Amino acid sequence: MLSLENKVAVVLGGASGIGKAIALGYAKAGADVVVSSRRKDMVEETAGELRKLGSKTLVRTSDVTDRTSLETFCQAVVDEFGRVDILAVTSGILIKCPTAEMAEADWQRVIDTNLTGTFRANQIFGRQMIRQKQGVILNTGSMTSFVAFSEVAAYNASKSGVRMLTETLAVEWAPHNIRVNAIAPGVFRTSLNARALDIPERLEAIIRRTPMGRIGSLDELVGAAVFLVSDEAAFITGVTLPVDGGFLAKGI
Repeated sequence: MLSLENKVAVVLGGASGIGKAIALGYAKAGADVVVSSRRKDMVEETAGELRKLGSKTLVRTSDVTDRTSLETFCQAVVDEFGRVDILAVTSGILIKCPTAEMAEADWQRVIDTNLTGTFRANQIFGRQMIRQKQGVILNTGSMTSFVAFSEVAAYNASKSGVRMLTETLAVEWAPHNIRVNAIAPGVFRTSLNARALDIPERLEAIIRRTPMGRIGSLDELVGAAVFLVSDEAAFITGVTLPVDGGFLAKGI
């Protein structure tokens, strides 16, 4: 098993869904893990699970759309642990709507959370990593970092933007001994997409488009998320790694 022993990891959006699976995976790999999201009850619950795995942690809320909350959270982690070795950004929202009918406020909300929120988190924790002269960042892309899905224009734009932000920071921060990568999950059941996956024809279309013939289990994301932040991936940066059951590889 890949080891994250003696690493301090922060997972934003880590109290549910993909983020929680990654946070627990980091703890199982030996890291001390701090998760944060807007809901304190969910953060407390996840912190309890992390402690049972032997991880030291904190209970702190934050919001990727609120710069001050991220700055305060980053400082709290540094005050407690002295550094941040790993940042994983998994926060995100999706609004499905015909683009011609989409309210500009909804567009802005998705962009501000998914793209600008990732930028804020990368910048704030990246500054700390520059001071440390080391660190690893893992962002969360999507299939829509590569291909378009219908009636989710803001989400598509935000996730393609996350891919380019990841590549840009990887190039810019490599001299500071900071690696920046992303994972691009295929279709996994989460609170974000549960309603869509409960529509039989929608689920059937996704499975038909996926060569492995099924949607993914959240546990199947963890290996990629651990690998990319581990020392075994020391020469990998600027990569957005699909974990998609072959979705992107399939033609007609």
